[in-house]
Amino acid sequence: MKFSKLTTALLSSCLALSIVFSPIASAADTVPASTDMDIIKEVMDYLENYNLTDVEKAKLVRAAIDGMVYSLEDPYSQYFDAEESEAFMHQVDLEYVGIGVKLQYTGKELYIEEVVPNSPAEKAGLKRGDTILKINGVKIADLDGDEMTGAAGTKMTVLVQRNGVTKSYSVVRNEIASTSVTGTIIGPKIAYVAISGFSASSDEEFTAVLKQMREAGMKSMVLDLRDNPGGYMDAALNIASEFIDKGVMMYTEDNSGVLSPTVITDGSKINVPVVILMNEYSASASEALTGALHDNKLATVVGTKSYGKARIQSLFSLSNGSTLKLTTQKYLTPSKEDFNHIGLTPDIEVQGKTAQLITALQLAGMTTLEASGDNHILNINGAPFAGNVGLIKQGNTIYASSRVLAAMVQGDVSWDAKNKKVIVTNGAGKSAGFAMSTKEAISKNDETYIQLDSFKKKFPTLVWSYNASQNQLKLSVK
Repeated sequence: MKFSKLTTALLSSCLALSIVFSPIASAADTVPASTDMDIIKEVMDYLENYNLTDVEKAKLVRAAIDGMVYSLEDPYSQYFDAEESEAFMHQVDLEYVGIGVKLQYTGKELYIEEVVPNSPAEKAGLKRGDTILKINGVKIADLDGDEMTGAAGTKMTVLVQRNGVTKSYSVVRNEIASTSVTGTIIGPKIAYVAISGFSASSDEEFTAVLKQMREAGMKSMVLDLRDNPGGYMDAALNIASEFIDKGVMMYTEDNSGVLSPTVITDGSKINVPVVILMNEYSASASEALTGALHDNKLATVVGTKSYGKARIQSLFSLSNGSTLKLTTQKYLTPSKEDFNHIGLTPDIEVQGKTAQLITALQLAGMTTLEASGDNHILNINGAPFAGNVGLIKQGNTIYASSRVLAAMVQGDVSWDAKNKKVIVTNGAGKSAGFAMSTKEAISKNDETYIQLDSFKKKFPTLVWSYNASQNQLKLSVK
């Protein structure tokens, strides 16, 4: 709105005040002193009785509550009515209605990265790596909203492309309760344990998985907390006690301003090396667990800087069935670091999901590692993981993700902007450049990819093969 129009609007609203006055008590009347609640009620009464348009009292009450919470200027405090409260609790406990897939969107295509075991998607025949072309007959580019969600029992059709073949699948949405903790043994007795969120049962799930890993002969652990948005702090504390026998898990401070340690006194020693994976979506309770294990010198952290939510919310059940989620404490790591809005910094910064995993497994003791897949899927030593090797085929030339290749040789990747080269430095300190001008390297979707023949010439330890019929690339280091 232009300034002149804004001025006119303001003047018009001021002039309107002289037209009519609402009935008020005269100065001569005896008016008892009003409380804050009396004033709120007065305003609500006037709105109900004199406002030109119809007003619903329930909407006024909700607006007043939302206004109070909003005035805190705290993005984590929130009011939920009874229905919203139930949905929120389902979300925290990783319960939802859907078909059971984890999707990835590259900006140009949408594909299935993971399929939940025994989910409607798996039963219908959908597989990881499938590119989704249409949902309910609508092209992905034309979708307006989340078409994957809906009521339990409703059907949806998904048109996918797999190995160049297009096929339609009918899937029935259902209630899905995700397991928050999963674990598998890979390589030389390395336990890979992933925690997707801290639900009310996550600590019990972790204890069961840890028992399985120990029985399988676990000698080290990769603890994957990437994309973990947090949840119940008590669950994180109980999981921390599986690593820490005695020590500080974190420090908390409420509105009294007193800093208090949260102490573990009767925990257990993990007794194996631990590598934690985190990224920019690791938040809240996952950051608390990361800080606890790192500062107690029990874990090395790999990945990218975390989200930065060092605040704790309490849930207050209200008399009408609604819930108030209110920030009541801030917390600091055992080293008393307040990382709110800053994030925790990893010990080893690595960009890219697959490169992060490869680096973590190498730190955990994996000496023989084979990464296979394409631009959608990833297998490490034959086991499925989220990620991909970044396969690109241009004519007869095969490229792979520069981040993945750098991780395979235990190095890192950088960009030489002046000479337009991708620079890879291996673990021994040897550096080599791959020029864009000669197409030794190419760029796509803001990532770089290196021609595999060129990479092998400069880093001969790399072994690679490509299966054209299955469009699968294998990478290993001898």
